[in-house]
Amino acid sequence: MSVNVAVVGVTGVVGQEFLTVLAERKFGFTGLKLLASSRSAGKKIDFMGETYTVEELTKDSFKGIDIALFSAGGAISKEFGPIAVKAGAVVVDNSSAFRMKDGVPLVVPEVNPGEIKKHNGLIANPNCSTIIMNVPVWPLYKVNRIKRIIVSTYQAVSGAGAWGLWELDEQIKAYAEGRPIVKNKFPHQIVNNLFSHNSKVSENGYNEEENKMVWETRKIFGDPKIMVTATCVRVAVPRAHSESINLEFERPISVAEVREILRSAPGVTIVDDREKNHFPMPLEASNQDNVLVGRIRQDMSREDGRGIEMFVSGDQVRKGAATNAVQIAERLV
Repeated sequence: MSVNVAVVGVTGVVGQEFLTVLAERKFGFTGLKLLASSRSAGKKIDFMGETYTVEELTKDSFKGIDIALFSAGGAISKEFGPIAVKAGAVVVDNSSAFRMKDGVPLVVPEVNPGEIKKHNGLIANPNCSTIIMNVPVWPLYKVNRIKRIIVSTYQAVSGAGAWGLWELDEQIKAYAEGRPIVKNKFPHQIVNNLFSHNSKVSENGYNEEENKMVWETRKIFGDPKIMVTATCVRVAVPRAHSESINLEFERPISVAEVREILRSAPGVTIVDDREKNHFPMPLEASNQDNVLVGRIRQDMSREDGRGIEMFVSGDQVRKGAATNAVQIAERLV
């Protein structure tokens, strides 16, 4: 099948990762168009033995494009997503612009791949923290319905974009050299620190990241009654998010059962060595597509055997963004 692909926001962190994942997974495109803002237009990018010129994103950019991978922010997606669809492309969007919109599939391929075929030109990529949680939780949910999820996240600075990495690096240098530590975009010092996720706090007291994990999980699982509560925190880690997850099941479930289910679950790697105290770490999850799962244990606060605790780490740039989108594109073709 002849497939022409456009990458929107190609000069950003996720845009660059799109290219890496397309190459690694040997995605069979016929033509490739790299799109970005006027500031980046004209830039040369070497990719898979060819040199491509970045083009300015305009209303005419999508002629002849079959699949458009978007990672340029919600405002750009809202403006250019419908234009791309009208031109005949299927848009896989990494922003939050369409995630909760009726009629737009919100897809994690390991969870609800059947939703892909229901698209009307738009498919939404979930929030990175939601994806990292859903990949290991879903196979358990299928066997024994989960009634409630309590999750706390430890989110890397690169989740905020390239500037998050730059700010952490600059503050590390300043601390090492004894210079004043300057805050630029993060609201608080990040080096030697952590703070509540730097997204807007809503009227319900939850920040946007926390609300996304609640509402998106309900849509992806097709279960509006599942109870989810989240606390999202930004930590001084360059890459890969980690999450502490507490699950309440409808029926009792053992640690051995959880291990057996996860051992064969797609997108999951078990890292759970109690003897060596070796469990999921962002350092080891970085540049990996699978979500690392460990610290699997019975919730000792319950006597009914229906509670499980676990800790996960996943690369939010790859599985939490680029890889998930490319997996969707693979199923489209």
